[in-house]
Amino acid sequence: MVVSLLCAIGSALAYGASTLMQAVATRKAHGLTAVTSPLVVAAFAVDGLGFLLSLAALDNLPLFVVQSIMASMLVVVVIGARIILKAHMRRLDVAAVVVVIVALVLIGVGSGEQPGVEPPAAFQPAMFVATGALVVAALALYQSGPGWSLAVIAGLGFSGAAIAARASHHHDGMWETIWQPMTACIVVCGIVGAVWYLRALEKLAVGPSAAILSVLEVVVPGAVGVLVLGDEVAEGMLPGVVVGLLLAVSGCVVLAMSPANETAESGTPARVDGGAPEPTPA
Repeated sequence: MVVSLLCAIGSALAYGASTLMQAVATRKAHGLTAVTSPLVVAAFAVDGLGFLLSLAALDNLPLFVVQSIMASMLVVVVIGARIILKAHMRRLDVAAVVVVIVALVLIGVGSGEQPGVEPPAAFQPAMFVATGALVVAALALYQSGPGWSLAVIAGLGFSGAAIAARASHHHDGMWETIWQPMTACIVVCGIVGAVWYLRALEKLAVGPSAAILSVLEVVVPGAVGVLVLGDEVAEGMLPGVVVGLLLAVSGCVVLAMSPANETAESGTPARVDGGAPEPTPA
């Protein structure tokens, strides 16, 4: 279980770094040009590492734990912008970081080591239908959809990939886990999540985009994991887990709206009234 937790934390670090890289890249290029820019290609590679680590975490942890930890990548974004770009970090942001950490402790304590179980018979066809519907909606919105709708598509894409990955872990051995129909859903949903999140960052600030993504990535897979895939909360810990989930989502939304995100988008220290870089707060 400890190894799985470390993998989930490593995944959050990777996704946080990737978000910083993509936010900067989409301010310099758009559309397919952005997808092929060196910074975005590197960000996708970091995303891939994060995804592999999340798969390892799902071996023994329920979806609501892994997804909550991954949503904490906003802590990485805000603190990274503060350290690297000297971005302004409000007292509210510091409090939100503490809240998210406390929330993750509550969620972690409320879970146990949970190996994957075989999903219901209807789950696989339902997953294929949902993936197809997501692709249709994604293609319809790519060119002219508002930024928030693109972020929703991305959030549902990453959620679908996580759900399909969790459903695949009842197989014995890595080869059996990879070579099965649900892998198609993992790949397609993962591509939709990555490409449409990049597109959302072109039209919407990184803060709101990340907030939408984080909420969906926690709520949707967590609910499916508990209701359908057999994820369980430790006995007597349901209130603590619910409080932890609410705190985690709230903290992530606050961090998503931090001024540090604006600095991360521009890739330069924040400025006040177009003048010199804002002084680093004490």
